[in-house]
Amino acid sequence: MKRLLFTALLSAAATGMFAQTVTKTTTSTTVVTNDKGDTLQVRTDTVKTKRKGFKFTFGQGGDATSVSVNRRDTVETVSKAPGFSWGITFSRFDLGLTTLIDNGSFSLSPQNNFLRYRSWKSSNVGFDVIQAGYRFNSYFRIYASAGFDWTHIRLRENITILEDQPVLTYRQDDIIYSKNRFTSSYLRIPLTFDWRSAENNNGKRFHLAGGPDIGILLNGRVKQKSDENGKEKFNDDFHFAKVRYGVFARVGYGFTGLFAKYYFNDMFDNSPAQKGLKNLSFGLTFGF
Repeated sequence: MKRLLFTALLSAAATGMFAQTVTKTTTSTTVVTNDKGDTLQVRTDTVKTKRKGFKFTFGQGGDATSVSVNRRDTVETVSKAPGFSWGITFSRFDLGLTTLIDNGSFSLSPQNNFLRYRSWKSSNVGFDVIQAGYRFNSYFRIYASAGFDWTHIRLRENITILEDQPVLTYRQDDIIYSKNRFTSSYLRIPLTFDWRSAENNNGKRFHLAGGPDIGILLNGRVKQKSDENGKEKFNDDFHFAKVRYGVFARVGYGFTGLFAKYYFNDMFDNSPAQKGLKNLSFGLTFGF
């Protein structure tokens, strides 16, 4: 996971960079006089010089387009008129905490007590990689996007969630695990309604965004670490919901903000003891 996040951040920097032409205007005044000091001519010359630089963008969502034609010509256009946009992106990088809600309570019921977790080590990570949308004006747009989302639950108990079982099943172990992580991976497909303020003098905006979110299960995983067995990984769906649906909200300024995500359906399918167990995530988001 650490390698994936590091690679993703590098990709964001690489794909977000585009050439920018900076125009510098220099004005000079030449005064011609005779021997008596009388002014004969005043000439003003204006010289414009261009140089190329580089600008990094992150999650601009199609508002700015820069096309490098060759070494001499760079064309940059910024359009705030209504219109469609689509493309590959690296945006809305969520990094936060996750918590379980058991039939409306933050305390787990006895049948779910085996899922007790370390709150500060249970996390949610996600980002979007492609999007398409419509901009109504400079302040409001809607877009659908797709990306990846991981929920990592750091279990407290020395148990192993078992593979290929008719319901969610665990085994109590005699091993003390230094890490016992229970993970679900989803393809996330949110629909975002994004309101943006006007840009200030620093070129930044306030954002208020939200909408529905659908997730399609990619994989489930148990990752353990112990002195006895070293590092072990087990992959299965572990009865995680094949499709999950919920809502999300983001609020921020410029590059950073806060997010919250809540899913209406149960975390697990076909496992009656876990009926009513849902997921809530919240934290920081980067790249509006």
